[in-house]
Amino acid sequence: MGAGAPGVLGPRPVAAPARREGGLGGRAVALQGFPLPRQPPRSSAGAAMEFAELIKTATVESVLLSGAGLPPVRGTLCITSHHLLLSSRPGGDGAPGSVELWLLIRNVDAVEKRVQNLGWYQPPRTNGSQRDTRLAGSSGTITLRCKDLKVLQLEIPGMEECLNVASSIEALSSVDSVMMLYPFFYRPPSLRLEAGWHLFPLERYYQQIAAQTSQWRLSSINRDFSACPTYPPAVIVPAAVDDEALRKAARFRQGGRFPVLSYYHRKNGTVMLRSSQPLTGPNRKRCREDELLLGTVLDEGERGFIIDTRSAQAAKQARMTGGGTEPKASYPRWKRLHRPLERGRPLQESFAKLVDACNDTALTMDRWLSRLESCRWLSHVKAALSTACLAAQCLDREEACVLVHGAEGTDTTLLVTALAQLILDPGCRTLAGFQGLLEREWIEAGHPFHLRCARSAYSHARLKQEAPLFLLFLDCVWQLSRQFPFSLEFGEQLLLTLFDNAYASSYGTFLGNNEKERCLCKVKESTHSLWAWLNEPGEKKKYLNPLYSHNALVIWPSVEPQSIQLWQGLFFRWIRSSEYLDEAWAEIQRLVENDDTSVEESAGNRQSQAPSDTAAQTENKR
Repeated sequence: MGAGAPGVLGPRPVAAPARREGGLGGRAVALQGFPLPRQPPRSSAGAAMEFAELIKTATVESVLLSGAGLPPVRGTLCITSHHLLLSSRPGGDGAPGSVELWLLIRNVDAVEKRVQNLGWYQPPRTNGSQRDTRLAGSSGTITLRCKDLKVLQLEIPGMEECLNVASSIEALSSVDSVMMLYPFFYRPPSLRLEAGWHLFPLERYYQQIAAQTSQWRLSSINRDFSACPTYPPAVIVPAAVDDEALRKAARFRQGGRFPVLSYYHRKNGTVMLRSSQPLTGPNRKRCREDELLLGTVLDEGERGFIIDTRSAQAAKQARMTGGGTEPKASYPRWKRLHRPLERGRPLQESFAKLVDACNDTALTMDRWLSRLESCRWLSHVKAALSTACLAAQCLDREEACVLVHGAEGTDTTLLVTALAQLILDPGCRTLAGFQGLLEREWIEAGHPFHLRCARSAYSHARLKQEAPLFLLFLDCVWQLSRQFPFSLEFGEQLLLTLFDNAYASSYGTFLGNNEKERCLCKVKESTHSLWAWLNEPGEKKKYLNPLYSHNALVIWPSVEPQSIQLWQGLFFRWIRSSEYLDEAWAEIQRLVENDDTSVEESAGNRQSQAPSDTAAQTENKR
C-alpha cells in the first residue's frame, strides 16, 4: 500500500493526485496518491505465522462495499496481514481489468457489526453423528470507522463469515508491537531505505545558531539516552553549563527533560527553551544546577518569562505529588505565566464529539451550532494559538527569553514552541523548513505518537493515553494558512497527509514515542522515511501552495472568536464533495504556472534587448 494512503480505499495502481471524494469502481480514488506495492512486501516466517493466527477468514465472495458519496461496489474481499482488499469486475467475470481497492487495516479505528435475516435449521444426521444446528439465510453488515474519519460499510453474505471478518479486522488493527506494523514490511521500488532520514540533522540547525552567537553548544550528553529517555542523543544547551551540571539538572526535572534550546530569534538574540516541570515537591526542593542553567540564559539585568501550560491550581496540585513550578525566590529573574491548555481525555473527547456532530447530517442549524460550541474544539484551537502568540510576543516585542513547559513537556509544550516558531520564523513556513520543524519539535523532541495516536475519534475502547495534540497543531497551522494565504509555501493537502500518516502509515517517521524507542526498534534502518516520499519531485508539487510569496515578517494571527473557523477540509473530507474546490485550485495552479512562464520569457526578452536599450538611452542623453 502506498505511503500516504493508510486508510484509503483506492485503485491499484494509483497515479492520481490526492482527492477528498470520488467513486469506487473504475474511478476509485486514492486520497493521497501514494503508489501501491508492485510485489508482496518483505515478511518473516514468524510474523507470517503470528498474522495467520489472527485471520479467521481470509477470503469472502460477493461482498458489497459502500460509503458516503461513493457508489456501491461488489467483489471479492481479501484479508492480508496489513491490508483489506476488495477486487471486482464491473463488467462481469469476463470483463478485462479488475479493480482492486486497498485499506491499511491499521487505519481502522472501530469495527461495528450487525447480523440480519437469521434462520436456524438442522441438517439430517448421518452414520449416528450428533445433531447439528446451523444458521441459514443469514448475512451481516460491518461498518468500518477509520482513523482518517472515513466510514465504510461491508455487506457480507453469511453470519459466520461476517463475524470472522470483523474479528480478524479487530485483531489485526489492534496489533501493538511496533515492529509488526506495516512500515517494517513496506518496500516501494522507487525509494532507497536510507533516504530521507538525515534531511534535517540537529547539527545543521545548531550551525545556523552558532553563526550568530557563541553562547550555545551542541551537547551529546544524551548519546546513550541515560540523561533523558525522551530526548534525542544531541541537544543544544548554554555553552557556560557543563555536562555534569546538565545531569544534575535532569534529575530535577520530570522524566529528565532539563531546559534545552528550542528556538533562537535572530532579530534580537532572544531564545525559547522547553523542558518538563521541576520536581520541587511539597518541601520546595531546589537544584543549584537548574537555577544556574536558567540564570545563564539571561544577560545581566534581563528578565525572562516561564509559560506554564497548566492552570495555577493544577501546578499547585502537582507540587503535592512531587512536581511543581519554579519558585520566585530561586528564579528571581523569571516571571511565571499560566496559560492552561487541555490535554489527554478532555481533548480526546472534544475531538470525538466534533466528529460525531459533523457526521450527523440531520442536524438543524440551531442544533449544529449548539453541538459545535459544546464540543469546545474551536476553543482549544483558540487557546493554543493565543499561547503561541504570547510566547512569540515575549521574544519579538518584549525582547525577553522564554521557557515553556507543562507537566511532562511532551505535549502542550511542543504545541506552543512549534506554533511560536511558525509565527516568528519565515524559514519554518517553507515546505522544507516545516518538515524540519516537525522533525525537531515533535518527533525528536519526544512527542509520544504511538500512545497519543493509537486511537482516533471513533474508537469504543477505553481511553488510555490517546490525545489529538498533533491534530490540534495541524488545525492551528491550517488557521494560519487561511489567515495568511500567501505566507506558507505548503497547502492544506500536506496537513491532511500528515494527519493520516500520524495515525496510520506505510512509513516509519511517526512510529514509536521517542528517539530511544525508534533506535531500539531500528526504525531508521528498517523502514522508509515519509520525508523521502514527500520530497520526490512528482509528489512534492502536490503539496505546494501556488499562491506562496516569501514573507519575512512575523505573522500575527487573529484569535478573535470570529476568526477561528472549522477546518472543513478535514472534518468534512468524506462527507461533502470538494470537486469544485479542487477544480478551482487546479485552475489557480495553472494560471500561476502560466504567469511564471510569461515572466521568464519576458525577462529573457529584456535581457536580449539590454544592449540596444542601453545604446538608445545613451543616445537620448546625447
